[in-house]
Amino acid sequence: MMAQTVQLETTEDAVLSGQLVLRQPLRGHRVGHDAILLAAATGARAGEHAVDLGAGVGAAGLALARRVDGLAVTLVEIDPALTQLGQSNAERNSLASLVRAVCLDVAAPAAAFAAAGLAKEGADRVLMNPPFNVLENSSPDPGRRAAHAATRGTLRHWVRAASLLLRAGGVLTLIWRADGLDEVLAELAVGFGAISLLPVHPKPGEPAIRVLARATKGSRAPLALLPGLVLADAAGKPSAAAENVLRHGGVLPLADV
Repeated sequence: MMAQTVQLETTEDAVLSGQLVLRQPLRGHRVGHDAILLAAATGARAGEHAVDLGAGVGAAGLALARRVDGLAVTLVEIDPALTQLGQSNAERNSLASLVRAVCLDVAAPAAAFAAAGLAKEGADRVLMNPPFNVLENSSPDPGRRAAHAATRGTLRHWVRAASLLLRAGGVLTLIWRADGLDEVLAELAVGFGAISLLPVHPKPGEPAIRVLARATKGSRAPLALLPGLVLADAAGKPSAAAENVLRHGGVLPLADV
């Protein structure tokens, strides 16, 4: 019996003030600030290869490819329907010559990555937005739950995949919830160094809600804590720094290469 193809009801949405146009599911996980912040925190150069783990419809990887001319990007996504949307979004934005999407579980063995054309230590950059909410606090919607809810060991699997893919000296950039920073540091302590952290605050004086982290494979350099990004002022108006990143494609200090 042949498997049926699931047809998602989708919308077409402009992000980065129209620099990208993305087809995405109408319901379930939708592209938000996290993907754009992740791309803005990722440094890259022309001629390099970046891998976007858990790419969804490709927002972060495509935003990075749009910013860095000549960068090859592989979008890795477990959901076949989202993988197909990611590839079509690369085509829609005239990036298909450099961006490809593969359907693969981040926790798959090295042989599965190799079979998908992702050789061990073949990437210069890995960026990732792993599921990070605890299951009891996750959405009842299956798509949103798959994208957002973490199980025990989720981050470990993702960091191990990044380590497998990165060459020596390659750079991992990730976004995680701020109250899980201890977990991020614990997982990056194995095989990574030169860790730089950038907190993301909703408003001045409020605790961070996200943390962006950059780490270099095999480095022994010490940790650095950077000044945080504040998304809005006390009245809720977007800050100039946030507008520069989220609307105009500006980069964050972590993207220094």
